[in-house]
Amino acid sequence: MPGTEYFGEEEKKHVNEVLDTGILFRYNHDDLREGIWKAKDLEAEVRSYTDSKYALAVSSGSTAVACCMAASGVGYRDEVIVPPFTYIATIEAVIYGGGIPVFAEVDETLCLSAEGVEKAITPNTKAVLLVHMCGAAADIDGIKAVCDRHDIKLIEDSAQALGAFYKGKHVGKFGTASAFSFDFFKITTAGEGGVFITDDEETYLKADNFSDHGHDHIGDNRGMEQHPYLGFNYRISELHAAVGLAQMQKLGRIRDDKRRNKKIIKDILLEVEGLEFRHMPDPEGDSGTFLNFFLPSKDKAQEAVNKFGENGIGVAYWYTNMFHYINQWGHLKNLKSIAPMAIQELDLPQDYNNLHLPKSEDVISRLISLGIRGTWTEEETRDLGQKMKGVLSSVIG
Repeated sequence: MPGTEYFGEEEKKHVNEVLDTGILFRYNHDDLREGIWKAKDLEAEVRSYTDSKYALAVSSGSTAVACCMAASGVGYRDEVIVPPFTYIATIEAVIYGGGIPVFAEVDETLCLSAEGVEKAITPNTKAVLLVHMCGAAADIDGIKAVCDRHDIKLIEDSAQALGAFYKGKHVGKFGTASAFSFDFFKITTAGEGGVFITDDEETYLKADNFSDHGHDHIGDNRGMEQHPYLGFNYRISELHAAVGLAQMQKLGRIRDDKRRNKKIIKDILLEVEGLEFRHMPDPEGDSGTFLNFFLPSKDKAQEAVNKFGENGIGVAYWYTNMFHYINQWGHLKNLKSIAPMAIQELDLPQDYNNLHLPKSEDVISRLISLGIRGTWTEEETRDLGQKMKGVLSSVIG
């Protein structure tokens, strides 16, 4: 699944250009750079691909989400509606921003449902943090309508969905701001890294200041720049940006390859009676990174996962994954932390140890995901599809 399978001379070229200048820092040192600005070039590629007015490269997808929260004015005591199925970074961004995560149901889109969001809204709800899971868009129309009706902010965590579109528009373009990840496991990777996007200049400038200790990045003397806001160090390095730039320039090809191989396997698995597939509000916008399907029951899903392992087929069973589904988040449920946190002193609208999310429980317990490699040959892809078909037919039958 990750973009590492496409590593080549392009990544080496961009990295070596940075090493030749010796300037690994993304700001200033104009006279020593020889015109090499990899973070700026990465941002330009993201702006072009997503058709966004502003893009800011940062140190991770997690810090990009933190920038989204802060630049959107979401923080202390604010309730933020979040999904129980996401990487834990989504929830951490809310907590360490001083906010309160409020969990709502996901459905067969693998994302928050409009109905679930509606039921979770309280007078203290400030925002919905919508995660586009496993490479495809949520029901954006439905969720945005709920946000607009209640006058609450929509922020998009698109960490797993670079290359995904919704009705011709890239995900991340529907709220006040959005975050993408370039970590080691993503469709395009820099090892570590992330990008924040928005179409609003004020939101961008706030994120730009916030991500670099409050620097306003005006002028050519870093020590004398103004600091309109407090911030922190969420900067990306030129080395990470160099790898991300090379990967970003390959995204169209990577996406096409993954979608092709995904279709081959899905067409084979469509022959398995009783197997259901993820609902995608816009199938044409899928990035192709995962093939997601549901077994008839939790027991059948667990049996299938075991048989896949016995046959050397690697799949993800998120229900027991320690970092992607809430039933394994004991540290969150009990608010365990190294140092005191604001949330430990606040009145919470939910008891995290006694959440009632039956729809999410049903959906995630039956879900299996296959990460799609774009570099599989057609023969390899068909062979994998047939092996998976055999396993699933034996389990469901």
